[in-house]
Amino acid sequence: MKTEKLFGFMAAVLAATLTLPPSIASADQAYGYTRNTYTHGQHVDVAYEGWLENDDGTYTLTFGYFNHNWEEELDVPVGINNRFTTGEADRGQPTHFLPRRNRFTFDIIVPSDFGDEGELAWELTSPNGLTRTAYGTLREDYKIDNIIIMSETGALGAGSSDAETRANIPPVSELIGDETRTARVGEPLTFQTRVSDDGVPTPFDPMKRARLIGGAAAALATPAMIRKRMMDMAPIRPTVAKNNGLYLSWNVYRAPESVWGNVKESVTFDPPQIKPWEDTRTSANSPWSWLWIPPKLPEDGVHEVSVTFDEPGTYLLWGRADDGGLYTDQYLTVNVTR
Repeated sequence: MKTEKLFGFMAAVLAATLTLPPSIASADQAYGYTRNTYTHGQHVDVAYEGWLENDDGTYTLTFGYFNHNWEEELDVPVGINNRFTTGEADRGQPTHFLPRRNRFTFDIIVPSDFGDEGELAWELTSPNGLTRTAYGTLREDYKIDNIIIMSETGALGAGSSDAETRANIPPVSELIGDETRTARVGEPLTFQTRVSDDGVPTPFDPMKRARLIGGAAAALATPAMIRKRMMDMAPIRPTVAKNNGLYLSWNVYRAPESVWGNVKESVTFDPPQIKPWEDTRTSANSPWSWLWIPPKLPEDGVHEVSVTFDEPGTYLLWGRADDGGLYTDQYLTVNVTR
């Protein structure tokens, strides 16, 4: 009887730790947005995220996108359907589009004389024929900083900012070795990336949260118990909210024509990579997932990844080191032969 009472008390404590306010949707209430989502066949909206002023007087304009599909990854090569219509058509934009919202995907540096009248227009026509354009300017209301970036990605919530978080700096990320490699079809290519960070923002740890809030009873809780409790609940909110913690994710940024529309099946990463896009589904391998927990990091900071290609051609891989709030990108070109 005493044991039953103890575990009953623990359950109550853990429930209090993770209980939702009454105003939040419960597990048996379907969110309205799920009635208007799709797995395939939709278009990509391109997005201008904003601009920053650099120390040398130049400006960085940042773009991202929203692929309306939950599953389909679209490919649109640089050209008439994927171009900047002002100046050079190719400014480093992706040609492979991961699902859903991808923020702050690539930067363009413009000179100090870009001016208030300057504009860069990214025009993208999706395979379904819909065309969308994002306009990059130096309008004051598009000026961003690290706090805005962290807020936009969901790393910060209302009232959650503090002096330590505001001082956060991006991770340090370095591709070890050449930025261009060769590989053969079907043979894994292994490469390494060295990543370090300042430990800010504090990595998400549900066990630590339970211990802090649950008191003495939480000492008997296990990760499996906490996870089961979380699985029995609806996420706190359907809007963007991120579980902070350092991770590295490599993905395809550009791919050859032979695999357009089939990149996900033709390029395999080992281990499977954390999704850098906002997959909010409960058990997704994404920081925006309700159950995601930051991975255990290698002690020496060196992350090893193997990638295998099913088709020849030139691939551009994109690696993002993300501490939950800020990020640093690396790129690797791979020439694949038979």
